[in-house]
Amino acid sequence: MLAAAAVAQFVVALDMSVVNVALPAIRTSLGFAPLDLSWVVHVYALTFGGFLLLGGRACDLYGRRRMFVSGLAVFGLCSLAGGLAQAPWQLIAARAGQGLGAAAVAPAALAMLTTTFAEGPRRVRALGVWSAVNAAGGALGVLAGGLLTEYAGWRWIMLINLPIVAAALVLAFAGVPGGASPVRRERLDALGAVLATGGVGSLVLGVVRTDTEGWGSPVTWTTLAAAAVLLAAFVFAEARVAAPLLRLGLLRSRWVAGANVLVFLAAAGQFAAFYFVSLYMQQVLGMGAAATGAAFLPFSFGLVAGTIVATRVTASRTPRVALVPGAVLAAVGLGWFAFISPDGSFLANVLGPSLVTSVGAALVLAPVAAAATTGVAPREAGMASGLMNSSRQLGGSIGLAVLATIAAHRTGASSAPSALNDGYALGLVIAAAVFALAAVVAIAVLPRRRETTPSATSTALAEMQEIPS
Repeated sequence: MLAAAAVAQFVVALDMSVVNVALPAIRTSLGFAPLDLSWVVHVYALTFGGFLLLGGRACDLYGRRRMFVSGLAVFGLCSLAGGLAQAPWQLIAARAGQGLGAAAVAPAALAMLTTTFAEGPRRVRALGVWSAVNAAGGALGVLAGGLLTEYAGWRWIMLINLPIVAAALVLAFAGVPGGASPVRRERLDALGAVLATGGVGSLVLGVVRTDTEGWGSPVTWTTLAAAAVLLAAFVFAEARVAAPLLRLGLLRSRWVAGANVLVFLAAAGQFAAFYFVSLYMQQVLGMGAAATGAAFLPFSFGLVAGTIVATRVTASRTPRVALVPGAVLAAVGLGWFAFISPDGSFLANVLGPSLVTSVGAALVLAPVAAAATTGVAPREAGMASGLMNSSRQLGGSIGLAVLATIAAHRTGASSAPSALNDGYALGLVIAAAVFALAAVVAIAVLPRRRETTPSATSTALAEMQEIPS
């Protein structure tokens, strides 16, 4: 089960970044208009982020294995369709389908782990592996995108998903028990699903399109205003419905609330770091796509090392023990990154900060899933998983858009390496500040002891006979 969840999460994270390096080749091959090309990236983030809460709740109501397998099947079929696309709209539709499948796979994978591994050392280790492959998928996506585009063709950035999805499906059928269907005493909250999907989707759409519309555009403000209205209506509705898509009482837990704020901030800093460092190596140092991808390998190794440390440190203690120093270490690494130079090199300006930042990020990302599910009843595992994945996705999208705008403002109209360097450095400084803020949240909000709330404990005991593992 752990292997199935890890492989599936890897491919979901991989597709967040694998297409970025291939965009110029895609534009030439399919004849994309310049303003439409960004939708290849944005539509995946839009459908993925927009449907996560719905996907998480559906796992609780209709079965985690069923949603996991169905999501993987949709993801694989849409990857095949994207690899065979002959027109821009076909590739965009395929990427939208990938995001929809990922919105079912990600919360189902996390929910399977949290209901299979009891709170304590075993769950920490399992979620450490899940979090590590999640982070590594994003880092290796840059490498895979560069190598495949340069040596095999851009279509393979989509087709490479097929053997990975096939492996995850084999592992799921072999290692994840089907079990009986969950007792359906509750219906899916249709109104909440519409409001949440529309609100989160509008928020992601408004933020990611700032690269073409700008923050001061009427289109941006209208979209963000619509998102605010829909999300406010969602909160109002969830407080009054008998079986909500997101039970607001879940956020009364300091573990759940603190971990979601923490993962939002950590994703904002991490996504921005990937973006700025990748552009620095290509636009300032003049490295090619494949070389840029290979330069992220030390970051991936650091994630693995940090995950090993995090799981050992938090096995018999609370996640807070790793989260605080991890956020501080990541802030230090990003602060070091800010000393990039137009006359620099990979060895002088990238290697050292990559190792420090990756180890710190792993100390945060490995135990944060355990923190976000501490004290959560089994029947709400999908709900909590969808919430955490939504926080991560929103943090990455919003953080990247905001920091990219700030960096572009510093750079101005100049395309000189020195001007670009100044913009990227400023963005990395702010990313460091975001991780420092995450450390403050971990210190101020997360409890010092791991305590399971009485309501969660009693609910879990009462439902052990009803909810299949």
